[in-house]
Amino acid sequence: MGAEGYSPTLLRMIVSQGGRYAFKEAAHNLKELAGVELSAQHVLRLTERIGREWAAQRDRQIEAFKQGDLARTYTQSPEAAAVMLDGGRVQTRQEPSAPGVTQPAWHEPKYGCFQTLDTPVREVDPQPDPPAKFVDPERTPKLVQQIQSVRSATKPREESPKKKSRRKGRKRGPRHCRHLVRTVVATMAGVEDFGFQVATEVYRRGLDLASRKACVCDGQASNWSVYEEHLKGEGFVAILDFLHLLTYLYAAAQALGGCEAERWKRYVQWVTWAWQGQREKVLVALNAACARVGAPRSDTPESDPRCVMKKARTYVMNNAEKMDYPRYRRLGLPISSAPVESVIKQFNKRVKGTEKFWRKSAVEEVLQIRAAQLSEDGREERLWSTPRKTRAAPSNALRGVA
Repeated sequence: MGAEGYSPTLLRMIVSQGGRYAFKEAAHNLKELAGVELSAQHVLRLTERIGREWAAQRDRQIEAFKQGDLARTYTQSPEAAAVMLDGGRVQTRQEPSAPGVTQPAWHEPKYGCFQTLDTPVREVDPQPDPPAKFVDPERTPKLVQQIQSVRSATKPREESPKKKSRRKGRKRGPRHCRHLVRTVVATMAGVEDFGFQVATEVYRRGLDLASRKACVCDGQASNWSVYEEHLKGEGFVAILDFLHLLTYLYAAAQALGGCEAERWKRYVQWVTWAWQGQREKVLVALNAACARVGAPRSDTPESDPRCVMKKARTYVMNNAEKMDYPRYRRLGLPISSAPVESVIKQFNKRVKGTEKFWRKSAVEEVLQIRAAQLSEDGREERLWSTPRKTRAAPSNALRGVA
């Protein structure tokens, strides 16, 4: 029996449930599936305790990295690798506090997705024209809406019409970037601490030794500050996520006005230029569009066409050097940060919700459990096999269930 009074197998089962489900649901699952009757509070305490231990182990690795004493986990360098960074959304409350929600606020967890890739180098662009879903008048607006909803606050799910089944015979586009191993980091810490977490994971996995390597992000400044500080010097290629660029071009094309056919033709032209790396043409078109609608005033609402156009132009101007997509495809590097978006969705299932209000320390601990579960390098197994200090779990701490 361990320090908590449970066998290692049972403790792992409890924490595994606490990392995947709300604590009340986890307690219910343990009773139904394993015949173990625990309170939600006790599942919370055990999950947080293990998460705190894993966070401490992470911090020790970061300190070893800073001192030049961290060992690399992999002995063979990958041919191609990608680091993808993004932020999520989680609701927090005052800490410490009694049961109930005091001083609720939205905060942004930071996520990193690290992949080794199985991709070839090609002499010519393997896909010189945009994928059909990017220039389909029915599918593109839905795609834009999905991308934009990722960053929005949680809203009650609306009833949606029944989806049509996928047509038989529809061909999927070629897959240029098949990933081999994915690992994940997640934290509520600031950008500086997150940057060292990213650098430590890159070094530990030997991704900095890859012959081809990319950092793929949207235009968020904090992501690129991590790149500048920790990845640029290691030779990572900076790539602007194409899907987020697409949403800006679509919004600008719609905002400029005209009939539906004119707006769609304009968007297809702009997104094709972007896909083909013709950044100058995109920027010239956006400059002309901004001149046509005029400059916004300080009190102009963000939905006004002038603000939409200015925002799109600024986005392209700030990220033009990261938009050489034909070159990235020839190198076998990804041009979308969809993998980290997928990871964020899986984290959100656990930590984001209209009735979930976390203490910052508690959500940090749960993020460590979930990150280990989502990593594909045996991290969870290694963490569980690490010897632990023997001390009793606290039983009278004031905790809130999320």
